[in-house]
Amino acid sequence: MNDQTENAIFYVMLLVLPLSALLARRLPIGRIGVMAAAWIGIFAIGLGVIALVNRNDWLVSGAHELFFGRDQSVVGGEVRVPIAEDGHFYVRAGINGVERSLMVDSGASYTSLSTDTAAAAKVAVDASGPPLVLDTANGMVTAQPARIATLTIGSITARDAPAAVASEFGNTDVLGMSFLSKLKSWRVEGGTLILTPNPQ
Repeated sequence: MNDQTENAIFYVMLLVLPLSALLARRLPIGRIGVMAAAWIGIFAIGLGVIALVNRNDWLVSGAHELFFGRDQSVVGGEVRVPIAEDGHFYVRAGINGVERSLMVDSGASYTSLSTDTAAAAKVAVDASGPPLVLDTANGMVTAQPARIATLTIGSITARDAPAAVASEFGNTDVLGMSFLSKLKSWRVEGGTLILTPNPQ
């Protein structure tokens, strides 16, 4: 039994106890429905208050994992990213303050952005410089060199980060070796990508 299943059982049991008491009283179905909704509301508010007052990170992360699945997290300065259902790793990144999901690709030389992402994040594209010719999964692509003022992933921030911009990337943004090579280390353990920043 995994942690997510155990969390689900715990939360269900907390709801089953008061609901079973209501059923035992043999009240009309309509009244039971109203009271059940009230108990569920009280339960949700209680979790929120406990998390807010006591700052129980385990409670917040456990509830999020139960309903939304595992998520990117920061542990001791390291950024931990769970593997997605398609077998890839996707990081939530701030590109000049604009949040995007980037697929991690150690085979890509550059962090590659779609033209839409580059425009939304106001990424500086060097239209006057020589183009970059990249060998991608979809063949050779000619891209424009660019610089990202701030690229932030969890606790890690890269400044003036090199990137490539091309319309051929479609809606896919990629985190490549131009970022990964600047880290102290990156590795995969048990289906989790771990990014370790260099000491400041």
